[in-house]
Amino acid sequence: MQILEQAQDSPTAGNIKAQWVSLWTGPAAAVVLLVAGLAFPGFRPPMSPTLPAGEVASFYSENTAWIRFSMVTFNLCGIMILPFFMVIVVQMKRMRQSHVFAYCYLTAIVSGATIFALSNIFFLVAAFRPERDPELVLLLNDLAWIVFIAPVGMVVGQFLLLAAAVHFDNGPDAVFPRWVGHYSLATAVAMIPAAGAAVAQTGPLAWDGLLSFWLRNGAFALFTVVMFFVLRRTVLRQALDEGVVR
Repeated sequence: MQILEQAQDSPTAGNIKAQWVSLWTGPAAAVVLLVAGLAFPGFRPPMSPTLPAGEVASFYSENTAWIRFSMVTFNLCGIMILPFFMVIVVQMKRMRQSHVFAYCYLTAIVSGATIFALSNIFFLVAAFRPERDPELVLLLNDLAWIVFIAPVGMVVGQFLLLAAAVHFDNGPDAVFPRWVGHYSLATAVAMIPAAGAAVAQTGPLAWDGLLSFWLRNGAFALFTVVMFFVLRRTVLRQALDEGVVR
């Protein structure tokens, strides 16, 4: 919290303070979302796409309260992660290039958050009337899982845009280290197989599979942790360069 204590009152200091507060919303949001994820019985382990309608309906009937708690928490608090990613947008705008990558990155982040919110709603609708026809519960469960896992285009775009921005920011005082671009590109590649969850019911591409569920979500979570430390160092360096702190 050194920046909040030492920063002088000025527009530049205000920008740094806002970035610093937004950056630290990341760990807070991560804790809340982790609790919500652990509360959903269907993630421990992930439900199989091959479960028959009767078993899926029984799952929603027997775990209604936990499903509702988990998905309502996701729906209310998922937006908390956006300020963290907006710090990346602000830093991308500092790069020596057009702001087009930053604005496209912003669009990709918002699109991804919207898709995530839709998946929460489908899970909630399935749990809204768990006594309904098991075939309808199965349909809603399929919608929820496929929307949650498969639409990775905007996520892949997010990582590709950051990689491109780092690549073109080739001045002597680049905002991010070059390895961040390579790491972002590798994370984009890790996201791609999850698109197969829309067509595969078994194997690593299914929504509960090694590539679609574990690699996709693990790579995204690890990237977020890594970028927290990268952004922390970057914002501190910006504060020093602009004389906000000494």
